[in-house]
Amino acid sequence: MLRRPKPTDSEEDLLREQHQFLSSGTSPSVVSVVRRPDKRRGEPGTADPENGEDNQRDVVTIEDLPDEMPSLTPAPPKKSRFKKARVRFEDEDAEERLDKHDTHISAVLSRIVERDTSTVPVCLPTVTNAAFPKVMHRPQGFCQGKDSVSGTRKSIFAHQIAAERAAGRLPVHQTSISVVPNAQSPQSVEPAASVELTRPPAMGGFSDGPVLVSGQGLGQGDSSLESLKIHQENRARLDGMTQEEILDEQKKLLAQLDPRLVSFVKARKAQKTSHNDVSEQAKASDQRGRGDGEEKPSAVPSVSVMDVTDARQEEPLQVDMEDEGDDAETPEATREITEEDLPFKPQKDWVHMNKLEPEKLQWTRDLPPPRRKGTKKAMQARFNFAGKLIPPTEDLPTHLGLHHHGDEPELAGYSLQELFMLSRSQVTQQRSLALSTLANIITEARAGAFASVLKGSVLSTLLDAGLLFLLRFSLDDSVERVMAAAAQALRALLVSPCDEESLDGMFSWLLGMVSFPLLPTTQEEEEEDEGDEGMFGKKTQKEKDERKSDHELSRQDVIKGLLKMKVLPRIRYILEVVRPSPRVVLDLLEVLVRIARHSTATATQILDCPRLMDTVMSEFLPSSWAPPSSPAPESLYGLPVAMAMKLLRVLGSAGRHVCARLLHSLGAKDRLSLLLAVEPSELLLEAGEAYWCSTEAYRMWAVAASYGQACNLYSDLYPVLMKELQSFPRPDSSPDPLIPLKLQRAQAILTLLTQVTHTAGCHQELQAALASSQGSECPPPPPVAWGHVIGLQPTVIGQLKGCVKGMCEAELSESSLGLLPSYLLYLGAFYSQLPRQSSFQPVECLEELESLTANVLLPLISHQAVHRLTDNLRSRSALCNPSLCRPGPEVVASLPGLSCSGERSSTGLLGPGSPFSLLTSLCYLLDIITGIHKGLAKKVSALLLLDSVQVYLRTCAQAMPNITHSSAWLLRHEHHLLYLLLRLAHRLLPVDPEVAKQASLFHQVAMVMLPWLLPGSEYMAHELISSVIFNQAFIPEGASGGPEAAALAELQLQEGASGPPPLAPLLRDACAQLPSLRGCYLTHLAHSEPLVLVSRDLFLGRTPWLRSLLLPELSSGPSVPSDWPFLPLVSLYERMGQADGGGVETERLPAGSLASAVHCLQWLLLLESWREEALRVVPPVAKLARLACVFLASSDLFLEPPVQRLTWALLGALTQPRRLAALDLDLPPPGLASFHDLYVALLAQYEAVSFRDVLFGRFLLLPLQRRYSVTMRLAVFGEHVGLLRSLGVPLQKLPAPLENYTCPPEDSVPLLRLYFRALVTGTLRRAWCPVLYAVTVAHVNAFIFSQEPAPQEVEATRRSLLRKTYYLTDEVLRAHLLLYKLPRQQSELGFLTHEQLPPLQARWLEKELGLEEGAAATAAAAPTPTPTGQGSGP
Repeated sequence: MLRRPKPTDSEEDLLREQHQFLSSGTSPSVVSVVRRPDKRRGEPGTADPENGEDNQRDVVTIEDLPDEMPSLTPAPPKKSRFKKARVRFEDEDAEERLDKHDTHISAVLSRIVERDTSTVPVCLPTVTNAAFPKVMHRPQGFCQGKDSVSGTRKSIFAHQIAAERAAGRLPVHQTSISVVPNAQSPQSVEPAASVELTRPPAMGGFSDGPVLVSGQGLGQGDSSLESLKIHQENRARLDGMTQEEILDEQKKLLAQLDPRLVSFVKARKAQKTSHNDVSEQAKASDQRGRGDGEEKPSAVPSVSVMDVTDARQEEPLQVDMEDEGDDAETPEATREITEEDLPFKPQKDWVHMNKLEPEKLQWTRDLPPPRRKGTKKAMQARFNFAGKLIPPTEDLPTHLGLHHHGDEPELAGYSLQELFMLSRSQVTQQRSLALSTLANIITEARAGAFASVLKGSVLSTLLDAGLLFLLRFSLDDSVERVMAAAAQALRALLVSPCDEESLDGMFSWLLGMVSFPLLPTTQEEEEEDEGDEGMFGKKTQKEKDERKSDHELSRQDVIKGLLKMKVLPRIRYILEVVRPSPRVVLDLLEVLVRIARHSTATATQILDCPRLMDTVMSEFLPSSWAPPSSPAPESLYGLPVAMAMKLLRVLGSAGRHVCARLLHSLGAKDRLSLLLAVEPSELLLEAGEAYWCSTEAYRMWAVAASYGQACNLYSDLYPVLMKELQSFPRPDSSPDPLIPLKLQRAQAILTLLTQVTHTAGCHQELQAALASSQGSECPPPPPVAWGHVIGLQPTVIGQLKGCVKGMCEAELSESSLGLLPSYLLYLGAFYSQLPRQSSFQPVECLEELESLTANVLLPLISHQAVHRLTDNLRSRSALCNPSLCRPGPEVVASLPGLSCSGERSSTGLLGPGSPFSLLTSLCYLLDIITGIHKGLAKKVSALLLLDSVQVYLRTCAQAMPNITHSSAWLLRHEHHLLYLLLRLAHRLLPVDPEVAKQASLFHQVAMVMLPWLLPGSEYMAHELISSVIFNQAFIPEGASGGPEAAALAELQLQEGASGPPPLAPLLRDACAQLPSLRGCYLTHLAHSEPLVLVSRDLFLGRTPWLRSLLLPELSSGPSVPSDWPFLPLVSLYERMGQADGGGVETERLPAGSLASAVHCLQWLLLLESWREEALRVVPPVAKLARLACVFLASSDLFLEPPVQRLTWALLGALTQPRRLAALDLDLPPPGLASFHDLYVALLAQYEAVSFRDVLFGRFLLLPLQRRYSVTMRLAVFGEHVGLLRSLGVPLQKLPAPLENYTCPPEDSVPLLRLYFRALVTGTLRRAWCPVLYAVTVAHVNAFIFSQEPAPQEVEATRRSLLRKTYYLTDEVLRAHLLLYKLPRQQSELGFLTHEQLPPLQARWLEKELGLEEGAAATAAAAPTPTPTGQGSGP
């Protein structure tokens, strides 16, 4: 095997390896033949075969890369004179060809041969007085002056041409016309117009001279006379030919010549003749003018000279947009420019203004009117400077500055292409204007302003055009104005204000500070070289990104592309050195926030960028500052900026190590104490900015406390916290614009206290673990203990009571509803940690809980405001309304977002009036309380029994959400509410009969919800499986006559036929084995135990063990696979099956495998019988493919009696008529390339280990129905025809009606030949395979007697099979094939036959075989009496 060249190889090594490669004859590994159309050969199909159409050249191409560089103006194709000389042959040696083309100087010098000059006469030069070179003399009397006719000055060249024409040595061609001023009469312009519109004369006449041949290049002295002689000879020859002979010769020439050459000759002839006609008409018009005395050359001088063809090309066309077929020119457009059309009067002293040049003065004309309304044509989008779309029919005034000299000067506004061009202008104002306009367009597009009026995505179009590189280059501009515009556009591209507002609004929800990384979910995987992998191992994602170019990386991930283009050092330079305006500073800080939300890696890169975070901390979070001189300061440097604190908070959410670096290395901890030690009004900032800074500081502290960090600040700022906790909410009748900011600040304080309480609850556990640990790693105990936070609980309960009372007061209702969830979440955290403490007193705790329930929670549940909120559950749900979370119109795969907008935020899960925040926190507290005090469970059942909650749960049981970035952040919070409702139902089911009546609804919701759970929700999935899904109380059908009802339905379906084993005992046994089933599935899900532990720490508030507040990527898939009920079967197949050939090992099954398979089949049977909707997410073809693992996992697993009984029942459930109609085997099952590959493996397994098993054969017959792919039937009758001897499934046990196999008639001729061969050779017999025998007889009979028109090959095959059938020696088979009538599954044969051949078929047989009349009916009669069930039937 040839090795790859290495960088250390010398030139001798490379030459030696080249010689080895050429001598080995190995084909190159990257040979790609690129056949470009030769533009010099004419149309396709007329190419010269000698020019190397099969010439294969070693050319390496790259996908999606154009072969040539794109040009702004299309250039004519290059023509090579030597291409035909390059002829190569297939057997030519490549090395010899290289040596032949070697152009070394030695090869040239070695071939020098002197010419023999011995016979050449030598002549001396003659002596002459003429100078060298020869001097050209002007004719006598020639002088440069004015023309006697026109009165204008002519050049020397013009005088010389005129003299030659006067002498008759040049033809007189009219190549120009005069455009007279507007003062001239219209009649004098008519001849000029007629010149343009005149066409060449009709074909059939001959010109006086040659049209194509000029005589140039002939050896004779007078070439014009020689060309004229040739023309006369051709004309004489044509005169001697008839019209038919001329047409024949013309056809021969047209067939032999290149079509491009023919078109060139025709065009040249038309051009010549048109010039002659123009000359003649010009002469005629001159004579008429002189004769009538109308032309006065001396009085009317010529204004300009313009070529006729140029004038015709320069005329603008006005298209009527209402009538797409009307392309008529308006008179205004066709009229040429005169002096009166100009907006100025040309002066005599202006240089070069004595001649009108219309092509250069078109821009001075008035703008044409915009297109009319009612057009159906797509037009280019144009925008104003504010980013608004300008309708193409709107006529805007020119003083707005939106008109320019582009392709469509009549339309106002700029297109995206024109803005890109303007952004590269050398004028600073134009560059900044273009960038700011692009920023406004992106902002409008993100808001959805263009969704209904533009085709395609504006954002995708801009990114494909290179917007990212344009903005990156513009950031490097030395002009601050351009730099500011680029920062504005970059912020508009990356940042969505609605997304940030939504994430900030959910910060105080249950697990609201946790979020998904905004990573693209679909990233193109790069194919690694095998040699590189073998040498260096598998490359990491970082190494793969480094190998990609900026363009490739930015197409996959915009943020990674920007980071590779070194955007962070540039932002640092702008903030540190340029020190821009406040707007630019905020834009750049928001860009950094968006980059930090991408992933933990990008947040680490921001921290690692030299001096970037140091600049942010020193300039925008200073230790001291002076009060600003105005509410809107001219500079933000030296002042606290809330956006900078938000950047710290988002960076801290990326991981505990990042947060520790911020707190200790960058001094964020000191900034927190500085900003939180005083009231917002004392921060010497504008009021709104001060409250925002304080809120972000509390949120940053809450993020640090969620890792157990910065808790020592709690003891330092405890008086401040208690003062703030006791101060809200305060009733105030006067309207205050700061109320929303104050409310967010209060929520942030309560969120901080919740995280501190969780951390204090872990102190005792960590201290005990530290004392018992012997050198093992253990987190240190936090500086805050349970005794530090126990005093917060009475204050919070008092505030909670005030909130509940304030819900009835109008001035307090908004603040009360906003703070209620935070209070409830704090109490839930407190009581969840209280039982773990050594100071826990159960009796006092139970009394507290009873008091809290009676005085606060029950009044809250029955409050009218809560009922009004629960009525909005269904309308605000993202599960019930997929339109609320569908991706926006401007979502780009490489730049994911939440797709929030103003309308969605106001009507969705986060908007005002949404019940999810309050109900989630209320259910969270109720779950904690009922877990401690079991007797309180029944008192809170009213919440579950609300009609609005029941309707919401029923709707959720039917939902099928689509998981994307725009839906995941909403669905995660809705999953929390559903999980807590199911937990509450689990506690209430044994004690409340009313709740027990809805047990099946709760179980249905749990089953449907399990595959939805997103990454990071593994703990909830584990709890649902452990407590709800396999709980007998949630499956009331097993104890209330469900098996008996299934048995009755089974009797109705079977109609007395002998079918599978009874269903009722199987279901009853499955219900009794539910605990074993739960253990089986938990065992097979044990591989996700580390994820379950991480998710548990997050959900239970075990803060010292948390690593990050970023959830796993969405690309990792849901917590539980959608086909999880089939997991034991699939796992068994993966352990036992072999990848090659579909075979399996014949060793015995591992211990417990049979029990796992039985438990899996029992659970599947239970779900298919009573929870069919729970498996709706699994396609029917996937169910069948997973069930096939029963036969493929082992050689004898399907023969076990319990497996046989359960598989029979499952296959019967999957083949019910309603489900069978939905089974589409053309769709590839998830995880497989196609169902055909799986079916081939099943055929091989059946041939090897089936033992004529009816269940296995029944499974194989299911895909052979007529409506499925013919490839599976070809596999049976082609490669695996031997299994027909053992496929003895009775007709009564078919998985589908027999008509599904026989109708419609088979149209695959190869398959029909295989059918006939199997029947004739005896491979397929009725005794061996009665089902396929009846099917093949039906299809062959329908084919041989079909009278529908068909291709000749099909007709020949049909006639051949008919003849062979008629002359068969097997009389029984011959009678079956000829006398087949109808399929009948209950009969012995599976079909009915005629007593004798019907007349129509008899005549057809006689016609095709040439038999005598009546011979076919007599010969085709049944030779023996008809067996039972084989008669003609009713």
